[in-house]
Amino acid sequence: MGRRKHRPEPDDSYLASINMSINRTQRTGRNRGGSGDEAEGQLRDPEAIYNIGMVERITSIPAATLRAWERRYGFPRALRTAGGHRLYSERDIQLLRLVKHHIDRGLQTAQAIRAVQKYEQQTDEHRGEQPDMHMNMPRLPTIPAIPATSATSADTTSPMREGTGEGGQAVLEHMGEQLIAVFKKHDLQEADRLMGEMLAFYSPEELILRVFVPVMNRIGQLWSEGRVSVATEHLSSGYIRHRLLIWLVSGPPPRHMPPVVLACAPGEWHEGSLLMLSVLLRRRRWPVSYLGQSVPMTDLASFVHDIRPSMVVLVAMAEEPAAAIAEWPIWLPEAVTTGRPAVGFGGLAFTEQPELIGRTPGVYLGSTLEQGLHAIERLLEAYTHSSPDAPFAEKR
Repeated sequence: MGRRKHRPEPDDSYLASINMSINRTQRTGRNRGGSGDEAEGQLRDPEAIYNIGMVERITSIPAATLRAWERRYGFPRALRTAGGHRLYSERDIQLLRLVKHHIDRGLQTAQAIRAVQKYEQQTDEHRGEQPDMHMNMPRLPTIPAIPATSATSADTTSPMREGTGEGGQAVLEHMGEQLIAVFKKHDLQEADRLMGEMLAFYSPEELILRVFVPVMNRIGQLWSEGRVSVATEHLSSGYIRHRLLIWLVSGPPPRHMPPVVLACAPGEWHEGSLLMLSVLLRRRRWPVSYLGQSVPMTDLASFVHDIRPSMVVLVAMAEEPAAAIAEWPIWLPEAVTTGRPAVGFGGLAFTEQPELIGRTPGVYLGSTLEQGLHAIERLLEAYTHSSPDAPFAEKR
């Protein structure tokens, strides 16, 4: 992807306002339309971040209908902010899409909702047997087909299958192609609809690894070939970045331990892979402090000194930022002598020039997101089982 410096950051005030509203509501312990244990249960959902307007856009169910269903059937059970506004989770959206699917195929509304509520009850009972429920959540029943988007032929359907086996992978590849076509048309409303389709069947983790990574690689290739403009490339990466930021702040409750610090090397402005890695870690309940693009080593050293993280992860896509990573022992001498925090590194620079790996102190995290995720988790597991004075970093 093209080198771009000082790209303006998207406005994250919406995410901040959601967090403040949830925090205020959680402190009061009550919401409109409910109190006591039931209200507390609703308020603890960390992924309820979609307001009713966004749910209407994603599901094509009018907001008035959502309110009517809640009054009449107690479904969906929306979290309420301190101001009384409804917030919905991705799971709520999945259940709403399933209800709509049944209604579209002839069931009465009451029958469709009862069927989904029964399924949800069974799922809750299953989750009650799973201590780490975010890792073992059962999938919703498969919906046979998704209508074609405007980016494809009107005669085309895309069968959705569970899992990411051979069939599931083919579906995700097809959905990625559709997302690219939508980006090329600059149609973000259609991108929202397509994301809603995918989230009804696949987890954010699956979409990151099987859709976002290949889509961003393909968009970058199209840009380098002059087949899409810089504006289209920025629109695409900005849209995906916004989705990733939502998932980053809405993951399950993190473990009680120091966070992982993730930062781009000085002069490195390509943050896509680092942000995806941050979300994947956060979704697996590892606490993260995401610093983003081009972090000066002096600032990184001060930050690490202040928060005492469990690990530091640095990425570089080009040789010059990679050289800056190799100098981290100058700025983090305590990590050299004690092994705490462990320092890991990766990025395209090390994949394209493997000789840089041997010149860089610390732990090389591998050439793919999945390899990096597994390497970091190994180190974090070692951290959680080691004594405070014992080093846990490994050298490769």
